[in-house]
Amino acid sequence: MSVNVHDYLLLVQELFAAGGFVMPPLFLCALLLWYGLGYRYWVLKSKRSMTLYDMLDVYSRNNNQTPCSIVEQAVQQGVLLRKRNVKSLRRYLDEFFYGYLKEIRKFSVMTKTIVIISPLLGLLGTVTGMIETFDSLGSMSLFTQSGGIAGGISQALISTQTGLAVAIPGMLFHSMLHKKQQKIERELLQIRELLCVHSAPLAQPLNH
Repeated sequence: MSVNVHDYLLLVQELFAAGGFVMPPLFLCALLLWYGLGYRYWVLKSKRSMTLYDMLDVYSRNNNQTPCSIVEQAVQQGVLLRKRNVKSLRRYLDEFFYGYLKEIRKFSVMTKTIVIISPLLGLLGTVTGMIETFDSLGSMSLFTQSGGIAGGISQALISTQTGLAVAIPGMLFHSMLHKKQQKIERELLQIRELLCVHSAPLAQPLNH
């Protein structure tokens, strides 16, 4: 079954026309929102099954393996700094880990802002549609060039629906990623403290 791109474009055009002037900004918000959420998901994803102590032990023994998450990258860099016996280790770790913190927080403010303003844009479209509806009622014109009563109600409902459709999934996904971000921030703090506090080897070899 072939996909007719032209028909889809016509449907989008009709939706934009029915929803009023707030539809293009809402569409742009949806694109930016899911780009930011996708980027954050990619950065925050983690496939590790080790505890922080095991991770520190593994990278202390073999620092050449490829890290699978941003936490493992931080452990790898921290262990390298510690092995170099640098002075003011905490200050160096703060500088390195600040880069990781910036990375995991990237697009967080943008996605949260879009989640907030999308329903407001939908509400703006609703108000505009209701104004048109009341104008039509006042002039007793059921059908006008802009749609009259039917066009006003349609614009009000479609813009509200679109604003909620953008905001609700984005809010849920943003909340999930924000919790993951907070967990990684706590883990980075724990790693820094473990590297700075313990001057002895991080773990002893296991006896088999």
